[in-house]
Amino acid sequence: MSPKQRLVAALDRQPTDHLPATTHHLMRYYLDKYLPGKTDAEFFATFGLDPITWFVAHQPAPGSGARYEEAHRPGGPMEARRLESDTWRFEHEDVPGREYATTRHRIVTPRKTLSLELQGNVFTAWLSERLIKEKSDIDLIAEFAPQPLCDVAAVNRHADIYGDRSLVRGHINCFDLYGQPGCWQDACVLYGVEEMILATFDDPEWVHAFLGILRDRKVRYADSLKGARYDVLEHGGGDASSTVISPKVFDEFVAPYDREVIAHARAAGQRIVYHTCGGMMPILERLVTLGSNALETFTPPAMGGDLDLAEAKRRIGDQVCFIGGFDQNRFFTTATPEETRAEVRRCFREAGAGGGFILSPSDHFFEAKPELLHAFADEARRCTY
Repeated sequence: MSPKQRLVAALDRQPTDHLPATTHHLMRYYLDKYLPGKTDAEFFATFGLDPITWFVAHQPAPGSGARYEEAHRPGGPMEARRLESDTWRFEHEDVPGREYATTRHRIVTPRKTLSLELQGNVFTAWLSERLIKEKSDIDLIAEFAPQPLCDVAAVNRHADIYGDRSLVRGHINCFDLYGQPGCWQDACVLYGVEEMILATFDDPEWVHAFLGILRDRKVRYADSLKGARYDVLEHGGGDASSTVISPKVFDEFVAPYDREVIAHARAAGQRIVYHTCGGMMPILERLVTLGSNALETFTPPAMGGDLDLAEAKRRIGDQVCFIGGFDQNRFFTTATPEETRAEVRRCFREAGAGGGFILSPSDHFFEAKPELLHAFADEARRCTY
């Protein structure tokens, strides 16, 4: 099987020639430190892993008056060009004198200017100031924010470049500047997860209004995905995990909104993986009801999750593909090659039966000994069906 055939077959819960093995996001820090000058494709080729190429391309809705922000160029393959309009304009300013590189972003609307601050270092970026500061700010998003649609032609050109050599992966649209795909997750990024949780008790009507605004934007984007030759699109986010919120909050404020977005994306012919980096075991069956093709990241307890891979396979393994399950903190850094190989075998033994399992680190890694990555990939190839 080609790498793409292998990964797609696993997403469709079919047995493959051997256990697919890949990674989630490949961090630039890792390439710069361990493989300087190498591309993502060269990383996958070096270690013999099944390649994934990320690509996101947006376009304005016809007749909307929206346009691409002239000065903006995406900072990586997971970022699309931003859209602005006469009533939704961006301003950006670097802030000197901070411990970390800091940029202040403003969104100018006819009624108010919204702002947020982003900071970053060599590893990652984060918000140091949230966009939504007053509850009425969500009305500005509903009224003025341009609606992104998928640039299907651009996606298909990208897919043509890679053919069967790589899985083409993207995500449901996020909020501009800094966001994540899930409705609840995007809201938590914009307002703060602690504040969102408190608001579910103090002002649930506002939370539902906020989530509805984000859902409607994502549904319209999902409808525009028809004909785009993605192999899988990501939705969700770790703030919906059971180590962050209760099953009750999940049922009322996560599931109804994300389920609708996923349904529209599936109707447009797309596969969806629902991303939950954190606890999953208490809500496994709830996650299945969202309607995605796959779930990730099945994070082990040593990394802050609650994974019992064999138990998860027993409960829901006949309904969705599993992606993840591997403790990269230990088995890419401090283990011996033999221990890493043994862990690959354990994961395959517990979740590989019948197919529908893609071995992958449980989200990002920044450090990994090359010999352990080689052991990880080589042992996966020995796990045959």
